[in-house]
Amino acid sequence: MRNFSRYFSIILLFFSLNTVFSQKGKFEIREGHFFLNGKPFTIYSGEMHYPRVPSAYWKHRLEMMKAMGLNTVTTYVFWNYHEEAPGKWNFSGEKDLKKFIQTAQEVGLYVIIRPGPYVCAEWEFGGYPWWLQKNKDLEIRRDNKAFLEECRKYISELAKQIVPLQINNGGPVIMVQAENEFGSYVAQRKDISLEEHRKYSHKIKEMLLKSGISVPLFTSDGSSLFKGGSVEGALPTANGESDIDVLKKSINEYNGGKGPYMVAEYYPGWLDHWAEPFVKVSTEEVVRQTELYIKNGISFNYYMIHGGTNFGFTSGANYDKDHDIQPDITSYDYDAPISEAGWATPKYNALRESFQKIQQNKLPDIPKPIQVITIPSIKFSKVSCLFDLTDRMKPVKNAKPLTFEDLNQGSGYILYRRKFEKEQKGKLEIKGLRDYANVYINGAWKGELNRVNKKYDLDVEIKSGDRLEILVENMGRINYGAEIVHNLKGIISPVEINGNEIYGNWEMLPLPFDTFPQHTFKNKPIAAHSPVIQEAEFTLDETGDTFLDMRSFGKGIVFINGKNAGRYWSTVGPQQTLYIPGVWLKKGRNLIQIFEQIDFHHTVSGIDHPILDQIVK
Repeated sequence: MRNFSRYFSIILLFFSLNTVFSQKGKFEIREGHFFLNGKPFTIYSGEMHYPRVPSAYWKHRLEMMKAMGLNTVTTYVFWNYHEEAPGKWNFSGEKDLKKFIQTAQEVGLYVIIRPGPYVCAEWEFGGYPWWLQKNKDLEIRRDNKAFLEECRKYISELAKQIVPLQINNGGPVIMVQAENEFGSYVAQRKDISLEEHRKYSHKIKEMLLKSGISVPLFTSDGSSLFKGGSVEGALPTANGESDIDVLKKSINEYNGGKGPYMVAEYYPGWLDHWAEPFVKVSTEEVVRQTELYIKNGISFNYYMIHGGTNFGFTSGANYDKDHDIQPDITSYDYDAPISEAGWATPKYNALRESFQKIQQNKLPDIPKPIQVITIPSIKFSKVSCLFDLTDRMKPVKNAKPLTFEDLNQGSGYILYRRKFEKEQKGKLEIKGLRDYANVYINGAWKGELNRVNKKYDLDVEIKSGDRLEILVENMGRINYGAEIVHNLKGIISPVEINGNEIYGNWEMLPLPFDTFPQHTFKNKPIAAHSPVIQEAEFTLDETGDTFLDMRSFGKGIVFINGKNAGRYWSTVGPQQTLYIPGVWLKKGRNLIQIFEQIDFHHTVSGIDHPILDQIVK
């Protein structure tokens, strides 16, 4: 009888919990305020992007937010993360958006979705699939029939994931954003009329509504950019606005003279580029601004509360006329309150104290951090020059160099090569380099070309019968500003020597590195500055997070048990380590594979902390 009673109690508990989590609610904007189930509600949100965090860690990071005092999590949805190839959609496994939303609900957080279709986010191409550029009739972010049709397909697929999880259907989703920071784009694209801009943004809003989105919509822009970015029927919110009076005045002007007042992006840290110092924002400044928002009843979202990592080739780039491109580092730590590895920082602890002051109940305990291990030195047992691999590949031939897009390749590298019948001596110039290249003659390194510091030429001496090889890396498509429409990769202009185009007999060897290439390693001597592929096995007695120390290497990518951990560029910094999640590691045998472009090293090891702020001059 005792066992039956226990069983009956478990059944009742299950049904009661199920009723709570499926109970329909209501989130609305009225009388100048947010209302949740009929009661005034202030949004205290933190942004976290599920693709930047292993799914096994989602709950831990969300519990960190809850323990800090937040009531909502905000996430972008990256279109190109889910449409892996034209018409091939993936919302499963690590890409299970529904699971992320449901996990937030389990933790007790509401959810705000920012689906774009454009997202910025220091993410490759601002979230757009690279192959959109292959359609010559399509122009992104514009009232363009071909583009809007692709947007419609995306929003339709996305709606299947989030509509069932809106609050009015029993889920935690309380708001959805229409487009993203469109006002800044309008300000930069003065070649397009404001009328056309607004036609486009309103069509995106209508697509969201027709797809079944029924929670309130909002836009987010700088407070001075609402004229181009606001959308009728969507709440305007101000990014980065610290002045309460300016915030209210801006929103009042475009929201019928009333609130609610929200800062959709408040920056407790900032983004980081290769070859530039790591940016930090002081704890004191963040706490002061947070308490000012709270005191004035302002809703806000920390961008970012937890940044995570740009694994693989997902990092984007900014455009700057002084550099042409500013590629983002692999770490998306962002100097956020919750570190890249999910640790509570001093900033986190100080903010938690601020939120505890306004809570009636004691905040939940801070979750314990994931265990950290150090990996002893690993010696590479298999090493080979990349040219040993490419010499056995079948090239694509063309009279002039083809772009990544021409070769139907989204990311990675392309080796361009050409044999010369006549002697050439002088300045090799590639004005259309996108983005980084090493140049070789007969396999011997001759120099580096680099869009970051606008180095597009070097002196060469080519004899009859010599082979020129140019290994080009795509360092991430531009994700912000007007230059986003100019995002082809590879060599996109003629290759010239002394001003004369080198035309005819070009060979292209695509190296997407979507997986690490299979190769029979011969362990021959490696010439200085040769591109190298290398691998080794290592054994672990226990697993945990770790940080690969790449300070002895040059520039390349690392795979751990088949997963691309991202780029390193140790010769410039500021990032000198790569975060390796413990869930990628196994007790027993593990595999590490590295593609190194410029400075091969025989060993690598893991350390127990990140190094993200060491610039190399």
